[in-house]
Amino acid sequence: MSFFNLKNTLIIDAITCAVLFVTCVFATATVAALLGLPSEVVTVAGWIGLPSALLMLYVSSQKMPSKGLANLIAVGNLGWVAASLAIIAVFAGQMTWLGIVVVAVQAAVVLDLAIFEVKGAAALPRAVTV
Repeated sequence: MSFFNLKNTLIIDAITCAVLFVTCVFATATVAALLGLPSEVVTVAGWIGLPSALLMLYVSSQKMPSKGLANLIAVGNLGWVAASLAIIAVFAGQMTWLGIVVVAVQAAVVLDLAIFEVKGAAALPRAVTV
């Protein structure tokens, strides 16, 4: 059995979102300076992490995870990847080299998580309607 089943992937994703929230909301100035991003961008990114983490934990805690919610999380992750690439495109001129690397790498990791979530959701049995 693969470690990257849907529940484990959602838990890993939730942990990364929680770390994002804590880091970007409670250390905004430091993160903004290290990455070369406006503090507003860093703060918004952090606040997006909190509800995302809560949804991921909720779905991972379900006895039979909701296929629809798992797919919604994956689509949200794809949106995050697109937004990350847009952040690099818009702010590359002011970002530090570390900022560009961090944003690009986290986008790649989130893309991997989205792929695992889509595959995990696809493996779920179809809901039975009566």
